[in-house]
Amino acid sequence: MSNCAGTVLDTLESLMDLAWPALESSTANGWKLRSAGSVTQRANSVWPFASPEDLPGALVQAVRWYADRRQPVIFQLTHRPENAALESVLDGLHYTRQSETIIMTAGTGPGDAAPYGYGVPGYRIVLGRTPSQEWLKLWWSVDGRGGAPERATACNIMLGAPSIYASVMDAQGRTVGTGRLALPSLVGGPGWGGIYSMAVHPTVRRLGIAAAVADALMVAGSEAGVSQHWLMVTAANTGARELYGRAGFTEAGRYHYRQAPLHRAPNAC
Repeated sequence: MSNCAGTVLDTLESLMDLAWPALESSTANGWKLRSAGSVTQRANSVWPFASPEDLPGALVQAVRWYADRRQPVIFQLTHRPENAALESVLDGLHYTRQSETIIMTAGTGPGDAAPYGYGVPGYRIVLGRTPSQEWLKLWWSVDGRGGAPERATACNIMLGAPSIYASVMDAQGRTVGTGRLALPSLVGGPGWGGIYSMAVHPTVRRLGIAAAVADALMVAGSEAGVSQHWLMVTAANTGARELYGRAGFTEAGRYHYRQAPLHRAPNAC
């Protein structure tokens, strides 16, 4: 990996941490330990932003930190040479590999046209600085894991960063699409916005609603001074990758999660 590519990943990793902040965190040995009651992997994972001098010691400390919270140890690791030693150690400890994810980026400028044409006939897009209850219910029904308490925790995570929320409304006023533009650059440096929480109700898919949401968020971001956007999409989601590719997004890096193996108690069923 070139120094330029490494610098871009450094920036993106920092921004992604700001855009989806854990409710509790601790920094030591070049690692950031994050916890949010096991709601979402990112907010409950170790981000190794630097290589520790004592890797085994750092791992022991991480295991204890998560054990105190009765959570499994999960690492979020970008594909970069700096993580090779840690990957090797986790291989030896039989940590599973999960959720291969592609980071995509695209540049925009003030006044740029919306890449998809913006809007779907018969639907309207409403923007706000906080998510409505209807926004939360739809997004969680499509992308969430758990019930109302977990949804409330996810909401608190999102509210930890300045954001713009897009709701797509049908003719009856029902929310049928969601999206979020995180603006951590307002506190972490100029120019970047992250697209998150894209969801479309199953009954209205393939109508261009996701593209309209992306348009609305990118236009709003441009108006807020954003010149570069990022988003994440699972490697297996070829449809979403094609959708974002048509808007000019290209791959900037990848990451995955490594989770500690579960250990059964003696004589457990």
